[in-house]
Amino acid sequence: MELNTIAQQTRQAVSGLLEAANLKPGQIMVVGCSTSEVVGQKIGTASNLEVAQTIMAELLPLLQEKGIYLAVQCCEHLNRALVIEEEAAEKYGFEIVSVIPAPKAGGSLAAVAMERFDSPVVVEKIVAHAGIDIGDTFIGMHLKHVAVPVRLPLKNIGNAHLTLARTRPKLIGGERAIYCK
Repeated sequence: MELNTIAQQTRQAVSGLLEAANLKPGQIMVVGCSTSEVVGQKIGTASNLEVAQTIMAELLPLLQEKGIYLAVQCCEHLNRALVIEEEAAEKYGFEIVSVIPAPKAGGSLAAVAMERFDSPVVVEKIVAHAGIDIGDTFIGMHLKHVAVPVRLPLKNIGNAHLTLARTRPKLIGGERAIYCK
């Protein structure tokens, strides 16, 4: 898989989700990524740091430019814990845990996040405002209720299936309620 193509697809996915989700500065986008799936292998079998670095190089600047925190989900070996900036963990009251993600225990993108973030920490769980799932890593457990699918013409990054979601407030009150847009 050509790294330039992966970079372009990542940029397209992030830009599309940012447009659809209308995130505000200080909100969180969670990203789960199987670099194995991106290169056409089974999830968890071919972790690839070069692919992770390519994806991170597109993700991080786009989010930082808008003041949005990036949370990178680790793999199931770390119970899908997340790498996030310490500032975000403190702001939202997320509990910090002790572990250092590695390519084969946490995933390549999480390992790269530990290197690229200013002050990275790992937390067990978060409540994010939007998310990107690259390779069916199941980020839904880290999204606010109610998650709404975002459909883009782009369906894959590399060979990995792509799913995007934004969130919205719950609609309550029944048929007589009036909802803002």
